[in-house]
Amino acid sequence: MLYGLALLAGIVAGSRVFTALAAVSWAARLGALGLDGSWLAFMGHAWTPWIFTLLAIVELVADQLPSTPSRKVPVQFGSRIVSGTLSGATIGVAAGTWIIGLIVGVVGAVIGTYGGAEIRSQMAKAFGSDTPAAFIEDAGAIILGLIVIWALR
Repeated sequence: MLYGLALLAGIVAGSRVFTALAAVSWAARLGALGLDGSWLAFMGHAWTPWIFTLLAIVELVADQLPSTPSRKVPVQFGSRIVSGTLSGATIGVAAGTWIIGLIVGVVGAVIGTYGGAEIRSQMAKAFGSDTPAAFIEDAGAIILGLIVIWALR
């Protein structure tokens, strides 16, 4: 089950980079992930979820701007891979091995990046505008992030 949540966190990372990190760090902070003594213990420190939450809010606003580049360009895609990697590895520590969590998180990030882009594109075509599609994608990423937190508790 935990590796499934690592995959889900990776999918969220593919959609919204910092939402995935915020969700996993909140789960760690709330004691749902045993990170003490691991190299990922910083994810559960008092300030980490707040920083990632602030960055997630900034990302949600920036995503609405017309100048925001595609998630599939190298820098954007790379940040999603890094987020999926960190999120998956953090959950993987609780599952017994961070390496499998890392791999599953990367797979989820790729799925979330390409799948999210396609779903958003289809919604934008249906609405005749990208704005409602972006808001729906934002809401979906937040809901999935909350599901990760809830399931880990």
